[in-house]
Amino acid sequence: MKKFIKSIMLGAAVLGATSAFAAPKAKSLILATKFLDSEETAMSLRKVEKAINERGKSCNLSIKMYPGLTYAKAADCMEQISQGANVISCDGINFIAEYVPDYDAVTGPFLYADMAEYLAMTKTKLVKDLNAKAAKQGIHVLSLDYVFGFRSMMTNKVIAKPADMKGLKIRVPESKIYSCTLEALGATPIAMPYVDTYSAIQQKVIDGVEGSISTYWGTKQYENVKNYSLTNHILGVSGIAMSESYWKKLTKEQQQIIAEEFEKGAKDLYEVTMAKEGEMMEKLKAEGVKVNTVDTPAFSSACASVYSKKNFPKWSEGIFDKIQAELKIIRSKK
Repeated sequence: MKKFIKSIMLGAAVLGATSAFAAPKAKSLILATKFLDSEETAMSLRKVEKAINERGKSCNLSIKMYPGLTYAKAADCMEQISQGANVISCDGINFIAEYVPDYDAVTGPFLYADMAEYLAMTKTKLVKDLNAKAAKQGIHVLSLDYVFGFRSMMTNKVIAKPADMKGLKIRVPESKIYSCTLEALGATPIAMPYVDTYSAIQQKVIDGVEGSISTYWGTKQYENVKNYSLTNHILGVSGIAMSESYWKKLTKEQQQIIAEEFEKGAKDLYEVTMAKEGEMMEKLKAEGVKVNTVDTPAFSSACASVYSKKNFPKWSEGIFDKIQAELKIIRSKK
């Protein structure tokens, strides 16, 4: 009898040890983005995809990327994410702002003198607190650091001052901060997915778009419009977000791989953007694009009204002043 009990206990111990070292449950993720494969952001994300799939072999983790809105629009992705889906979204931070409105304030017009200031802002307690609020809404923010350059006007009309914007129909993302910015500049904002803009310009549904140098070059918009007016009104940034509940289902190793590779992707995009903007600008000029300087103070002054509680009643009290205070600290360290 004693031998029988001992045998059972030994068997249970072996079974327990086997379970302890069992491979983690397979996790397959979807990486959805608006960016086309010809754009630098998508190229950096492809590196992330490859690295996660390579490292993920050891822990049953895989990811598949869907560029150019081939999976779903950003708003739909964020809804799925908030409900626990296996989706990671790379798109405008304004879509996270639908759940935590103060994100819009952090990415508004004429806030940053350069990309480094913005990247310093994402490390502040102010932004970390926003990320904590997002988690309570079911959204795990992996990164806000996917910067791809300042956005300017791509039109066939030369733009030098805000008055030149009057009457122009300019495509903007489906975002209130962008719509308010273009309205403040005198234009008529037309919200639509970027992938629809190429034909929309040809059909004269819109007069132009606003976007970064890399967007202008990567999407071949220079075939449609030949003036790039350097308003630099908003920094082009994307956030990487996934479901908080799904994140918690991952093993520590799976979490580490995802966090590390998306961080590397952000650094890669920043370095490439800094290194290639000049080169892409020269390529645009070779395609017949005329680059125009603008009255920057006039554009900045026109956008001051954007940061109004009337425009954004859901913003927390004093958020703009808090952002300015953080910027003052960031600039004092330069």
